[in-house]
Amino acid sequence: MQKASWRTCNHTEELAIQHPADEKLQEKAWGAVVPLVGKLKKFYEFSQRLGKGLLGALTSTPYSPTQHLEREQALAKQFAEILHFTLRFDELKMTNPAIQNDFSYYRRTLSRMRINNVPAEGENEVNNELANRMSLFYAEATPMLKTLSDATTKFVSENKNLPIENTTDCLSTMASVCRVMLETPEYRSRFTNEETGNGGRHNTL
Repeated sequence: MQKASWRTCNHTEELAIQHPADEKLQEKAWGAVVPLVGKLKKFYEFSQRLGKGLLGALTSTPYSPTQHLEREQALAKQFAEILHFTLRFDELKMTNPAIQNDFSYYRRTLSRMRINNVPAEGENEVNNELANRMSLFYAEATPMLKTLSDATTKFVSENKNLPIENTTDCLSTMASVCRVMLETPEYRSRFTNEETGNGGRHNTL
């Protein structure tokens, strides 16, 4: 599995905090953090669409979970890629506290700029209401996995005419398939080759 990194601007933020009267440092830190918050916004918005529609297509009657996975291989592959992304994103988030630090700095600075009636570039992109929702999202240890879990629970509760076993069996069947693939040397080596095929470059959010 490739290493992933978050291009933080912690050093610039620290300098700006240590020298609050230095306008150039304040502008530099703000200019550095706004694009990062824009990225966090995109991931948050993606999380709100996570898995929508796929579970319905993979669990509808009259087919069994195995039949669904055989008949809807493209959808099953897409769902597997969503699960893979979910785990990779949460791994990055857990190992990079700078993500939350950058967002906290953004919110503190935005609040101070409002108090001082200073126009804030980037506020239109992430307003206070959205920032509150994003803050709750990134406060979770594994935000993407929790969102996916909540979406699955909501799907089950909103589709009471669909036997719950259809959903649980679909997920457990996919998990079993993934386990077999990881336990098979041929498949495992193929995954390793695909992950290292980019010349060893790190994934960067």
